[in-house]
Amino acid sequence: MSLYVYLEPDREILAERGPEFQSVGGAIVHSMAELETHLPRYPETLLVLIGASVPLDEALMFTAYQRLQRPLIGVVLVRKQINPAEVIRCLQAGVRDVVEEADWDSVRQATSRSVDISKALSTSIRSGAEVAPFGRIVTVFAGKGGCGRSFVAVNLAVALWAGGARRVLIVDLDLQFGDVAIMLKLPPDRSIAGGIAMAGRLDEPGLRSIVTPYRPGVDALLAPGNPAQGEHVRRELVLEILDVARPHYDFIVIDTPAIVTDQVLAALDVSDWFIPIVTPDLPTLKTVRLTVEMFDMLEYPRDRSLLVFNRANTQVGLTTADVEEAIGMPFASLVPSSRDVPISVNQGEPLLLTEPLHPVSRAIRQLADRCAGTETAPEPKRGLFGRRKKVTR
Repeated sequence: MSLYVYLEPDREILAERGPEFQSVGGAIVHSMAELETHLPRYPETLLVLIGASVPLDEALMFTAYQRLQRPLIGVVLVRKQINPAEVIRCLQAGVRDVVEEADWDSVRQATSRSVDISKALSTSIRSGAEVAPFGRIVTVFAGKGGCGRSFVAVNLAVALWAGGARRVLIVDLDLQFGDVAIMLKLPPDRSIAGGIAMAGRLDEPGLRSIVTPYRPGVDALLAPGNPAQGEHVRRELVLEILDVARPHYDFIVIDTPAIVTDQVLAALDVSDWFIPIVTPDLPTLKTVRLTVEMFDMLEYPRDRSLLVFNRANTQVGLTTADVEEAIGMPFASLVPSSRDVPISVNQGEPLLLTEPLHPVSRAIRQLADRCAGTETAPEPKRGLFGRRKKVTR
């Protein structure tokens, strides 16, 4: 059984990298024609690793076709050099990751992560688990403004999308001052306010009429353009929208305001994951501590809370251990501070799309892996798909 296949026409590269790939049961092909002959014979294939010598246009055409014909197959693309503009094209075509040829450790991690995503999707489809018929709801919350909540929510949605491997809806529940439309550079023509008139009888076509497509497989339900309209979005409508949306998406990511409203509580009550955001300052620490206590009081399971430390590397006299002790919960993700974050916000482009190899993008992708149950622990001394390599002495 061949789960992995490596396309690389360059024989010298294959002489160096091929044996490791074959050691984990991977097949090697030398041309796109050979690859297209190979895949129908091995329908169980989960990964195609495309080597650096394959022309980019040829690789993207293959990927876009496979996304429609064989959506479980993940494509990881190796390039001699990483070009940000090319990376964006790759992700839009459905490539799961783009890695530099010289960084073979990153190739190992990317291939392992892609295989884990494919296995998780395959298991869900076979078992009828919640990913296929019943999307998981992820609610991002911060009880204080300026914590980067919307930035995390938007980029988390893109990370969960995984270049087209999943269907994702991002919902802006900051009904007065939502920023999702600005962060994704989307027109405010449609919003959650459009569902008010359909309350109590909302169906899938009705939902489609109020969401805004962002990318193939990613939709956004925007906050009302007029803050006054938000007052008419009731708790019952929020629950109805989520109930209608879940069968049609793998993940629903909810951005919230910096206050606990009835609508926010409605979303939290049906959430599979809670993502509290904390930054290294005392007012935020106090707010997050109160948030955790509120979650405990509402009997939300702690093992479903993934605490995010945003701007974690800011030198303000508070260590990660200090913050964890103050909150009483370990961090699931440490997102570093970077001036590239406000630049991406001002440009209306998620950093995870424009700079997928950025440290901030990597941290949010790891958070997405936790939500999807595909987290892999990066260890340098591991084989191509996570197996330990033999160490010779």
